Amino acid sequence: MSETFVFDDTDRKIVEQLRQNGRATNQQIAESLNLIASTVSTRIRRMEEAGMLRVVAVSDFAVHGYHVIIHVAVQVSGRPALDVAEDLAEFPEVFAAHLVTGSYEISLLLTLRDIDELPSLITDQLSKVPGIKSMIPAVGLDVVRYGLDTGPIDSRRLA
Repeated sequence: MSETFVFDDTDRKIVEQLRQNGRATNQQIAESLNLIASTVSTRIRRMEEAGMLRVVAVSDFAVHGYHVIIHVAVQVSGRPALDVAEDLAEFPEVFAAHLVTGSYEISLLLTLRDIDELPSLITDQLSKVPGIKSMIPAVGLDVVRYGLDTGPIDSRRLA
């Protein structure tokens, strides 16, 4: 007979501590919540085993030398969008390639070290992939939100 996992207030507080600092040690979390480290460790392990908690590493592009993030909408013609997306995904500058609905069948996320790399990448490399009808690049100016939780964006945080 399997047990139903139920979050309690302590579990929620531990998760909140991890959200604030994903590198916090069990000892640091325990001290901030007035617990002992073994309690924090046991609860984290229990949440992971129940599939209620997972740790995901998120990297800062700038730390790796990529200072420009660009979204490119790609319109396809004469070739399956999946084939075009797979060819585009081979470029090292392509961080993510998604098939999407709408006027543009592919959404790319590019990471570049410098904006000066963009013109040659678009005109000399990406545009040569067979099946591309048009591309619309949009340079990312600022990161408004970067995270993995799926809750709604709180407009108060944007002000």
